[in-house]
Amino acid sequence: QVQLVESGGGLVQAGGSLRLSCASSERIGSYATGWFRQAPGKEREIVAALSWSGTSTYYADSVKGRFTISRDGAKNTVYLQMNSLKPEDTAVYYCAVDYYSEYPSKVSREQYEYDYWGQGTQVTVSS
Repeated sequence: QVQLVESGGGLVQAGGSLRLSCASSERIGSYATGWFRQAPGKEREIVAALSWSGTSTYYADSVKGRFTISRDGAKNTVYLQMNSLKPEDTAVYYCAVDYYSEYPSKVSREQYEYDYWGQGTQVTVSS
């Protein structure tokens, strides 16, 4: 059982930045990871993903060029750096682990591929 704990959410003005952290109870460098978000009244959607090897990434078009996913293996932590935030980025953000990812360079984009989820952290961007 992998436990994930997100932190770093909060209230920020449009144009500002936040860095979300996701601390894992196991070696984060052994699994593909992803960040998702769910806005009120909307479906949960993928924001960014990182392959097991750390060499491949995926970003939703809505965040490309503004958000960056990374990890620190020594700290077993995955990050989501969010810059140039917009009101439409307001959502609960979740990190997730694809525990059974078979290929080192595979980026997992679908929710069903992920086996463990954090509890979420709220990000609110004011205009």
